Amino acid sequence: IAGWLEDDKGVLLYDRYDVWQFSPDGKVAPKNLTNGIGRTSNLTFRVERVNPDFRFFGKKEVLLLDAFDNATKQNGFYSKAINDSKAPELIVMAPTKYSNVVKAKYADQYIFDKGNYVNSPDVYLSKDLKSNTKLSNTNPQQDLYNWGTAELVKWTTPKGYKSEGILYKPENFDPNKKYPMIVYFYEKLSDGLYSYQAPAPTPSRLNIPFFVSNGYLVFAPDISYETGYPGKSAEEFINSGVESLKKNAWVDGTKIGIQGQSWGGYQVAHLITKTNMYAAAWAGAPVVNMTSAYGGIRWESGMNRQFQYEKTQSRIGATLWEKPELYIENSPLFGFPKVTTPVVVMANDADGAVPWYQGIEMFTGLKRLGKPVWLLNYNNEAHNLVQRQNRKDIQIREQQFFDHYLKGAKAPVWMVGGVPATEKGKTWGFELTDEKP
Repeated sequence: IAGWLEDDKGVLLYDRYDVWQFSPDGKVAPKNLTNGIGRTSNLTFRVERVNPDFRFFGKKEVLLLDAFDNATKQNGFYSKAINDSKAPELIVMAPTKYSNVVKAKYADQYIFDKGNYVNSPDVYLSKDLKSNTKLSNTNPQQDLYNWGTAELVKWTTPKGYKSEGILYKPENFDPNKKYPMIVYFYEKLSDGLYSYQAPAPTPSRLNIPFFVSNGYLVFAPDISYETGYPGKSAEEFINSGVESLKKNAWVDGTKIGIQGQSWGGYQVAHLITKTNMYAAAWAGAPVVNMTSAYGGIRWESGMNRQFQYEKTQSRIGATLWEKPELYIENSPLFGFPKVTTPVVVMANDADGAVPWYQGIEMFTGLKRLGKPVWLLNYNNEAHNLVQRQNRKDIQIREQQFFDHYLKGAKAPVWMVGGVPATEKGKTWGFELTDEKP
């Protein structure tokens, strides 16, 4: 819902693309305020509430519409008078991301944030949202570092599906060199093409600007799913996207890693049971046995986990008893004998979303089979790391792990001999050694 008209004469609602006006009593036919331009032009319109004291829309109010181009990922603004039948009028579209738009109460002046992957969001002042004056400089120290670029890449999967993703390259990218690549995924990420990412220690996801700055390519592919086959869907979209990029001479096809957290961690676990194309893998809070996870509890909310397999993200589409074969087929646990990829598993004992014993099942199963596997357990930590010292810790270990397998760097002590639980908090094992894991 976007908001109500004065005197409750109408309510503004959204569909996927456009803004609609509905009559609460149903006596007036619904009106597409944006004239269907959103759907026909693949734009998503949303009303910007530029007045901090907003309560309702006036009958003749001119709306400021945030517009997102689903094809190019550009962002901008349109204007539209509620009582006017004309199509929305374009103000600006640009390869950037706008946010926090506020209009002065007694003047035609706007203040807003604007940024993209290359440029840290800054505060701007504008009369018309076209020309603007920069008021801040939030991240001047970025100029001292090898930053990066983000570009939209597209490919066709083996089944003929069109897909896209983001490819991040170092600022000093040289097409005559070969680069290691890390693949990071979670549902669909391409809409964030122009989003800025601060290189802060990560709670779980891949710290993209950090790795790009340190000489890696990072690929974030979108994934579409077929109900009942989330594992095969991951193979279809992720592997084909990687194969399409491997055609470029500057991608070192022998030095590709994968990283995922939660639902992404599950897909990491699945992929390494199906292919040996990845030289290293990192799975955070993964589910590896859907038959046991199905009956678990999301401890933070107290909800039973069955709903997410039957109806939402895990996408099995049936109960365990209706389709037991799909729960087994989509459980990486049963494919562990085929694993050759070295993998780190993070499983935290205060995880309120994924039962942390799923990570234990992955570690103990692979360990029993003699596979290269490591387990990280941050005591009293959540699904995503909260404490900054733990975020810094995992950042160091993640870099050491990928540097070893994708760049040929020396292995740290924690990878060679581990760190006993009795030494946790006293011995870190970050020292590099000539020994092999």
